[in-house]
Amino acid sequence: MKLSTGAEMRITGPVDECAVVCVNGGQAREVEGTWSASVEWLVKAVAPRLPELGFAEVRYRVKSWRRLESCVEDARAAVDEVGARRVLLLGFSMGGAVSVAIANEPVVEEVVGLAPWIPDQLDVTTLRRKRLTVFHGALDRWFPGIPGVSAAHSRQGYDRARERGAEGKYVLIPGAVHGIALRNPWGALVKLPKADRWAELVEEELRRFVSASRRRTESASADSVRADP
Repeated sequence: MKLSTGAEMRITGPVDECAVVCVNGGQAREVEGTWSASVEWLVKAVAPRLPELGFAEVRYRVKSWRRLESCVEDARAAVDEVGARRVLLLGFSMGGAVSVAIANEPVVEEVVGLAPWIPDQLDVTTLRRKRLTVFHGALDRWFPGIPGVSAAHSRQGYDRARERGAEGKYVLIPGAVHGIALRNPWGALVKLPKADRWAELVEEELRRFVSASRRRTESASADSVRADP
């Protein structure tokens, strides 16, 4: 579906109650947005195991950290227009910064960063009283011509968020690199090392999110019944 900003969103599963809004990484050059191979692989792996949870993948208009504000606008539109009562933001690489930037949206309850880029100048008070979970490959790092985000960098961003009132956890994945899957020249998805471990950790966190949302709904229903004269 086309978003109000001109970006695109594709949906897997029901998104009326709980939705995972997935946002991609970026690069220096300002190029047209694409669907993330890592996010797409994760959704294909995890969605069938969580049929009660909807997934919304976002394709930016332009995927570049030089156009971060534009990417943030696209992600915010996705959160507003997906229609879910409760949202978890799943941000890969630059998508970590995008997710943190809009974490103060009322329906957003949690951010899960996959090798997230969280620049020092980014305001992390948006995560106060919310949950930040970070998964990062131990072998991830930047090389000339090869994108990457060091685990030390994401750890610094995570620690800043915790100091400013966020809850959460940080998990380092031994043997994992920057990314979960690649797309080969023929369009097929190819798993990177430890992809199954990424999926296992993400599924565990999403199950926690669904359970917490269900408890909130049940609690709200109970309160409504008690208040009914």
